[in-house]
Amino acid sequence: MRYLIRLLLLVYATIPQLGHALAYLPQSDDQVLETLPVRDKNWLEVKALRDKVAAAPNDLTAALQLVKHYIALGRAESDPRYYGYAEAVLSPWLNVAYPNAEVLTLRATLYQNRHEFPAALDYLNQALTRQPRQAQAWLTRAIIQEVQGQYGAALKSCMPLVKLASALTANVCINSTLSLSGQIDTAYRQLDQALQLAAAEPLADRQWALITLAEIAERKGDPVAAGQHYRQALQIAQRNGYLLATYADFLLDHQHYAQVVALLNNDIRADTLLLRLTLAEQALGLPEANQHIEMLKARFAASRMRGDSVHQGDEARFMLHVLHTPGPALALALSNWAVQREPRDTRIVLEAALAAGRIDTSVQPTLAFLAQSGLQDARLQPLIARCQGDQS
Repeated sequence: MRYLIRLLLLVYATIPQLGHALAYLPQSDDQVLETLPVRDKNWLEVKALRDKVAAAPNDLTAALQLVKHYIALGRAESDPRYYGYAEAVLSPWLNVAYPNAEVLTLRATLYQNRHEFPAALDYLNQALTRQPRQAQAWLTRAIIQEVQGQYGAALKSCMPLVKLASALTANVCINSTLSLSGQIDTAYRQLDQALQLAAAEPLADRQWALITLAEIAERKGDPVAAGQHYRQALQIAQRNGYLLATYADFLLDHQHYAQVVALLNNDIRADTLLLRLTLAEQALGLPEANQHIEMLKARFAASRMRGDSVHQGDEARFMLHVLHTPGPALALALSNWAVQREPRDTRIVLEAALAAGRIDTSVQPTLAFLAQSGLQDARLQPLIARCQGDQS
C-alpha cells in the first residue's frame, strides 16, 4: 500500500488547487449540511452490548457481537467511524497468544474495508488454519479475491460454502464469480433459481442476492431486469449503503437524475453517496451541486492527508466527470485498479484514458485482463472497442 500512497501524493502535488483544498464552510447559520439518521433499534442493541462489554470485559462472545453490530452499521451507513469503533473493541482479543479464528476473521473484515487486501488475506488464512469450517472466513476470502480479479481463486474459496453455509449464500458466492469469468448467462439463471427457493432465508441474505442479480443483469445488458432486482432489494426494509450507491449508478447511467436526487434524499454523510448525488445535481443544473462539489474537494483532500486511498475510484470519477480533468483522473484510476479490479474500476480507467487521449502502455494491463478473464459487461464493450480503434 505504501507505493500507492506515494503515487497518490505525487499526483496531487501537481494539482495545487486540490492539494491545498480548504474545508467547506457553510454560507449561513441556517444552511442544512446534512440530515442525521433517526436512532433505531440497532442503536439500542449497540448500547446494550456496549454496557455488557464494559461490565464484563473478558466476555469474548459479547465483544464479538458488538464488533459485528458496528461492522453492520458501517456497511449500512457507509460510515467508516463504525469500523473504527469495531477495531477498538476487537484489538484486545488480538493481543492474546492464540487469537480465536472468529477474531482473526473479523480483523480481516476490517482490513478488507480499508482495501488492505494482502493483510486481510493473511488473517483469513490464519483463521482457516485454526478453524477450516469457518464459513465467514471462506466467504470473505472469496469476496476479496473476486475484487482483485482472481476469479479462479475466488471460486475455489466459494466451494466449501456448499457444505458450510446456506444454499443461498453458496449460490451468491459461486455465481457472482462465474458471472465475471465468462459464464454470465449460466450464473444469472442459477442465482435467480436459487433466490426463488430461498423465501425463508434472512432478509439481509435475500437483499444481497438481489443486488448481485441486478449487477449481473446490468452486465448482461438487461436494464429492465436490473431495475426490477434493484427495486426488489430496496423494498427490503434494511438500509444498505452499497445498494444505494450501486442503484444510483444504474440510474445515472440511464439519465434518471431526478430519481437519484429522490433516492439519496440529501444523504451526504458518505462520500460515495455524496458523489452520486452531486453527479445528478450537476446534470440537472441544480444550485446545490456547487456546494456539494466544494464538500467533495474538502473530503478528498482530507482523505489524502490521512493517507487513505479507499476512495480513489470515486475520486477518479469526480476528477473526470465533475471537474473534467482527465489526466489526474487517469492517474487515480490506474492507482485504484492496481488494488481492485471490479467492473466499475475497469470502467473509470477506460473512460479516463479515452478522455485523456492516453490509450498507451498504461492501460494495456487493463485491456489484457479483460481479454484473459472473459469478463462480459455490456457497459464496457463500447469503451473497449474505442480503445482498440484508437490503437489501430
